[in-house]
Amino acid sequence: MTFGDKMLTLMAERGMSLRKLAKVAHYDSSHLSRVSRGHKPPSQELAARLDELLGAGGELAALAPARPGVDHPTLQQPSTAARSPVNVNIGDTPDDWDDMERRRLLLAALGMGAGALGSSAESVRQLLDLVLDSEPRPIEDWGIACADHLHALRTRPPAQVRDGLSIDLPAIQRQLKTATIKEATELNRIVAALGTLQANVVTRLGDHGAAIHWWRTAKTAADLSGDLDVRMMVRCREVGVGLYGQRDLATVLRLIEKAQEIAGDRPSFWLADLAGSKAKALTMVGRHDDARDSLNTFVGWEGGDARPSIIPSLWAADQAHFAESWVYSGKGDEARADEARSQVLDYGPEYQYAANVRLHEALCTVVKGGIDEGTRQAAVLLDGLPAAYHSQMITETGKRVLNAVPIEQRRRPAVGEFREVLATTAPNPHALT
Repeated sequence: MTFGDKMLTLMAERGMSLRKLAKVAHYDSSHLSRVSRGHKPPSQELAARLDELLGAGGELAALAPARPGVDHPTLQQPSTAARSPVNVNIGDTPDDWDDMERRRLLLAALGMGAGALGSSAESVRQLLDLVLDSEPRPIEDWGIACADHLHALRTRPPAQVRDGLSIDLPAIQRQLKTATIKEATELNRIVAALGTLQANVVTRLGDHGAAIHWWRTAKTAADLSGDLDVRMMVRCREVGVGLYGQRDLATVLRLIEKAQEIAGDRPSFWLADLAGSKAKALTMVGRHDDARDSLNTFVGWEGGDARPSIIPSLWAADQAHFAESWVYSGKGDEARADEARSQVLDYGPEYQYAANVRLHEALCTVVKGGIDEGTRQAAVLLDGLPAAYHSQMITETGKRVLNAVPIEQRRRPAVGEFREVLATTAPNPHALT
């Protein structure tokens, strides 16, 4: 066992955070953080002080490695970093800066010309966040941050949402690395929520490979938290987003089955939500009667089980109506599709839902035989969408409209024009087939 391993173990046993230990030891918390991870060997004085404060009876001090040129001139410093087994590694972040480096970057940021970086000086602000955000945030603040990112996802261009998450994801990793086991449990719920939002936003930007890796990170964090609601939250969102060309339908259906196994046999909102995603998948393969039966399970759910408190606004009534719009449009049931679309459009500010249900309307028109009318309707909608709001998930819905056109009808001028618009509005045109 290394010095850092033993130090973290003793801290966990005594319920002592790194911040508190630094305060009573009269040392900088960032210095102790590097010591705990094996990035910096402790001096003999510090090792003895920590041994005393943690009641190690000499066991901790005995593990202190000799420092080259200080404690022993010939011994080499170990380089293996200790990492808590209850934390999720979510990427490389600048958590190893010492105080001098933080000051240097702070001064550099303050001295940069804001005019060269745009009127908002956003690059400077983000750098300052990374330099200054060294104190752990309360869990309540993290919950507010998750709600803010969700609101941004629903109302702002995806690239802006990605930039905002790029600040909080490194910050949560830094906080995880110095957290006690109890704190890490709560923080892993936050990682699961932020990872879910990040997977969604990079999907909107057309990077399916990165999104799949983020789903894996979010699921790992959720599983480490031990919170069934959070575990199901991630998995329900994963299968829903997977329907937008991220995975083949067989894989999505398999993921639904695995999530159902985790949810258990007792009727719950989670099983109902999965039934909604299954209804969408069955619609895409033409199994309309089975899709309707599965949809009814979702729309008809009246249970009172709670949603995860980490992002209480994640689920809203328009999601059931959106599923209805998806299923009935794919079947060509115009009356029910129109009713569901109206419910979605009346509900809230989610620009992507609004665009997609209007594409559902075009899809329904094509399914009923109005090929020119439906494809023109879809082309006008996509062409009028501001470039910043182009989303792979909207593009994939447009592709459903195109794929509904019978093969023998795809040489029609209106279809060709729609194909061109669809290609130019895709965030990743190379992904368009």
